Amino acid sequence: MNLIIGAFTIGLILSLLSLGMLISFRMIRFTDITVDGSFTLGASTTAVLIMSGWSPWLATLVAFVAGMLAGSVTGILYTRFRIQEILAGILMMTALYSVNLRIMGRSNIPLLDTKTVSDVPEKLLTNLTGGENSLLVFGWQVSVIDLAVFISSLLIVILIGWLLYRFLLTHFGTVLRATGNNKQMVRAQGVNNNLMVVFSLALANGLVALSGALLAQYQGFADVQMGIGMMVWGLASIIIGEALVGKTNLGITIAGVILGTILFRMLIAIALRWGLNPNDLKLVTALFVFLALVSPGFFKSVHKQLFRGSYHA
Repeated sequence: MNLIIGAFTIGLILSLLSLGMLISFRMIRFTDITVDGSFTLGASTTAVLIMSGWSPWLATLVAFVAGMLAGSVTGILYTRFRIQEILAGILMMTALYSVNLRIMGRSNIPLLDTKTVSDVPEKLLTNLTGGENSLLVFGWQVSVIDLAVFISSLLIVILIGWLLYRFLLTHFGTVLRATGNNKQMVRAQGVNNNLMVVFSLALANGLVALSGALLAQYQGFADVQMGIGMMVWGLASIIIGEALVGKTNLGITIAGVILGTILFRMLIAIALRWGLNPNDLKLVTALFVFLALVSPGFFKSVHKQLFRGSYHA
């Protein structure tokens, strides 16, 4: 049961990463590689501030703002200096590696016995159980700490998902989504599409950094290497989410991305449970994304061949 709750918790935390990539990759059609650096930026910023005695909530908020600043720089490199989007992301991701090392002062910061955003739910559950370290859930003994982190992560994701949904339905949010579909039309309406790109990347990387901040608190450490491959992880989650719910309306799409991230994390947890070497995790993730990208075209081709054969018959 602890394995399931742990997988769900990490899936919920990483769903914020996927929601950020949903904005950049799907809504404004921007291939943003800054993600790998801004994820670690959120983790490193939060770790340093918490170790300095800051409130974990305030530290997490600062991490979100730091991620927005990183995304803004990427947007400015693209819009103001006319650097290709991929190169702009690579430049920012490379710079953030050194920035993160500067922030942490070393490659790894442990967060053992420190305050986290799940402290309040943990205290409430401890009081409900009379001071016990575990409680019975559906016949399984579950750690109070794990359940508290799961509840806090669930509430945060629900709140962020709802706020993002409401924002994207506003006039400003509608223009943001239209920027990715038709920049010429947006400019014809008197909107500065470059400004929309910068803001979109800022919001996207803010969510990515928020995900990194929460993951660092859950895992109990921040590491300079923890953001490597996160862009691929988010892309895989978006693909799974779209396969689950399709591309219907905005609310269903956001929910699908969250569910896709949780499902992908569950699949990884099951694979690790069955003996997958953790060193092969990034390779398996990349292979899964490859299959998810090419399988729609493959099945479409097979369907055409079968249909053509039945027609001639």
